[in-house]
Amino acid sequence: MSRTAVNWVLGAVLASLVALDWFGARDFGETNWTWLPNMERTARYNAFEPNPNFADGLTLQPPPAGTIPRGMAPFPFEATPQDAIRAALTLKNPIDATADPAALERGTTLFARFCQPCHGPGGAGDGPVAKRGFPPPPSLSAEHARLMQDGQVFHVITLGQGNMPGYAAQIDPDDRWRIVLAMRKLQGQAPAPAAAASAAPAPTPAQGQTAAPAPTTP
Repeated sequence: MSRTAVNWVLGAVLASLVALDWFGARDFGETNWTWLPNMERTARYNAFEPNPNFADGLTLQPPPAGTIPRGMAPFPFEATPQDAIRAALTLKNPIDATADPAALERGTTLFARFCQPCHGPGGAGDGPVAKRGFPPPPSLSAEHARLMQDGQVFHVITLGQGNMPGYAAQIDPDDRWRIVLAMRKLQGQAPAPAAAASAAPAPTPAQGQTAAPAPTTP
């Protein structure tokens, strides 16, 4: 077949396709054809609706044994003082503020969002919640807070302690570690608490009286 004939054939095919496209144009005001209706409109069950697809007839099913939600790493600790100490000894902060400055910035933002309402902007326990009658938390600059290992702080943020609730459901694990970084920064900025005096000063005797002798120890 000559090249001219091929061009005529191709031209006829193109004209036919254009004509079919023109006459077969879809009317968007009408419903289009559905070839696989079961895939377009699948069966739907509400959360508490009976469901014949399961042996127990329920729609909500418990997760298979041994599975965990996506992004939720197992946390094999309980909200007990013993497990808080175990967390202090076994958990290490995987995030380095020196290597990742953005982590400290995000931790500071998260501290302001979740911790500052009770602990206050400087961690002194003077947040707006404490100022409105709720028992104030201890200062994060106190000696016992400074001596807590990162793992124990992470344990407290995760499971709570005393009047403080746990934040495992609100804050993912990496962000909890970032909050630990922010707390350490606050502790570094706050002055260290002064050591308590070993003994209270003796009272000044009233005029005309002599001071009582100091007690002796056996």
